Amino acid sequence: MKRLSKVQSYALLIAGGVIFPLGLAPFKLWPAVIVSMAILFQSLRQPSIKQAFFNSMAYGFGLFIAGASWLYVSIHEYGFIAAPLAVIATTLFCLFLAAIFAAPFTLAAFLPSTPIALMLGLPAIWVLSEWIRTWIFTGFPWLYAGYSHTDTWLNGWAPIGGVLWLSFITALAAVLCLWLVQGMGKRRSILGPCAMLATLTVSGYFLQQVEWTEDWGEPITVAIIQPNIPQNEKWSAQKQRAILNQLAAQTESYWGHDLVIWPEAAVPTIAQRIPQFMQSMRSRSVDSDSILLTGIITYQPEPRRYYSSVLAIGAEQGQYHKTRLVPFGEYVPLESLLRGLIEFFDLPMSSLSVGPPSQVPLSVKEQLIATAICYEVVYPDLVARNSKGATVILTVSNDTWFGESLGPLQHMQMVRMRALENSKPIIRGTNNGISGLVDHQGDVYQRIKQNSITELSGIVQPRAGQTPFSMTGSWPAVFLSMLIVCFLVVSRTKTNILEESKNEIK
Repeated sequence: MKRLSKVQSYALLIAGGVIFPLGLAPFKLWPAVIVSMAILFQSLRQPSIKQAFFNSMAYGFGLFIAGASWLYVSIHEYGFIAAPLAVIATTLFCLFLAAIFAAPFTLAAFLPSTPIALMLGLPAIWVLSEWIRTWIFTGFPWLYAGYSHTDTWLNGWAPIGGVLWLSFITALAAVLCLWLVQGMGKRRSILGPCAMLATLTVSGYFLQQVEWTEDWGEPITVAIIQPNIPQNEKWSAQKQRAILNQLAAQTESYWGHDLVIWPEAAVPTIAQRIPQFMQSMRSRSVDSDSILLTGIITYQPEPRRYYSSVLAIGAEQGQYHKTRLVPFGEYVPLESLLRGLIEFFDLPMSSLSVGPPSQVPLSVKEQLIATAICYEVVYPDLVARNSKGATVILTVSNDTWFGESLGPLQHMQMVRMRALENSKPIIRGTNNGISGLVDHQGDVYQRIKQNSITELSGIVQPRAGQTPFSMTGSWPAVFLSMLIVCFLVVSRTKTNILEESKNEIK
C-alpha cells in the first residue's frame, strides 16, 4: 500500500477530527467518534515526539474547527468583528485549542510498541488531554468523547466515573477497532480486550437500572420564562424598561408556582438602579407564595466588584455568584494590554469578578438547589461538588451567543450528562433555548421551542443522595490514566536500559 505524504497524512487527520462532532448532539452518530479516534490512534503507533505533537494537533484542529464552529458566530455577530477577521480569529483560537489538546499526546512517543501498551496507553492519554482542558487557561471542557454515549448503554457508568470514564471506554473501543481492521496482534490477544469492552458495555445496561438517589419530599411546580431578548438589545439603556416589562408580563400568569425561573442576566441592570421593579417582583413572589430565581448582575461596593449571579427573590432569599467566567465575554485575559484595542475586547459586562469557590446551595421550598450559570455546567467536577447536598440542580444560560449553530444543542447534551453523573433533576432556563426539565436519568421530559418568546410550566421531583461520581468527581479516571501512562513509560525506559546494557556486554 502506497505510503501517504506528510500533507496527505495531515489532511486525513484533520478530516478525522472533523467527523468527531457527528457523534455528538444534534447528530448523535456515536460510532463516528470511535472511527474518528481510530484515525488519530493509527498515526500514534511508534511516533517521534514531534510527530506525535503535530499529528495530534492536526487532528485537534479538525475537531475544534468543526465542533466549535459557533465561535465564529460569537466573534463575528456579537463581537462586532468583520467576517474575514472573525475567520482568522476563530482559526487561531482553534489552533490554540489544538495545541493544548496535542501536548499530552507527546507521551505516545514514550509508550512501548506492544498492542496491549497501545490499547491502555492511548485511551489514558486521551483522558489526560480532556482533563487538562477542564482547567488550563480557565478551561474549555467541550467536545469530550464520552458525550457520544449520553443515550447508549454506556451512560450507566456516568454516575460512577463521569464523562471522562466514558471517554476512556470510547477510546478503548477505537483502539480495538484499529486492531480488528489492521489485524494487529494475534487473534487470541484480541479476544480478551473485546470481551472486556463487551463486559463494560453490557454492565452499563445493568448499571442504568440502579437508583443512586431517592425521591425527597413533594414534587415542586416550576415555571421557566424564556424572553428571547436579542443580544444586541440586551444591555441597551433604551430597551431596559421594555425588557423589564416583558419579563413581568410573561411571568404574570405563573405566579403561584413554587419556582419561577428567569435566565442568566435576565435583569438588564443591577438591582440598585431599579429598586421599585425589584420590590414589585418581591411583593408578587411573597403574595403568591412563589420564589423567583433570576439571573442578574450584582454589585458589591466594598471592594467594588460585579458578579454574574442568581438571586432568590421572595419569602426565602439567597444568592449565588458565578465562579467560572467566559474569557472575553465576562473577563478579558491580559486586560491591561487588550482592553480598548478592538470592540470585541470591550463587550458589555466583560469586567466581572469570580465568585467564591465554596457557596451554599439556595434554600427554596424546603429543598436545596445547586446552581450553575451558563458555562459552569460544562465542568463535571464543579457541578458534582456544588450538588453534593442539593436535591435539585438549576442552570441558567444565555445561549444567544451561539446563534443558529450546534452550540445550544451541544450545551444541552452536557446538561443531560451532569444529571446522569449526579442522578439529580436539572432545571434549565435560558434566554432563547434550549430551556427545559431534565430528570435524574438525563432524559429531557419537557422543553420549549428555541428562539421563541414563551414559557414552560412543569413539575420536578427533588432527589436526595449521592452517586460515586458526586463524591469523587473525575479523579479516579484521571489517576487511573496517570498510573497507566507512568507505568508504561517507566516499563519502556527499563526495557531500553536493559537492552543498552546487553549491547555493552556484547
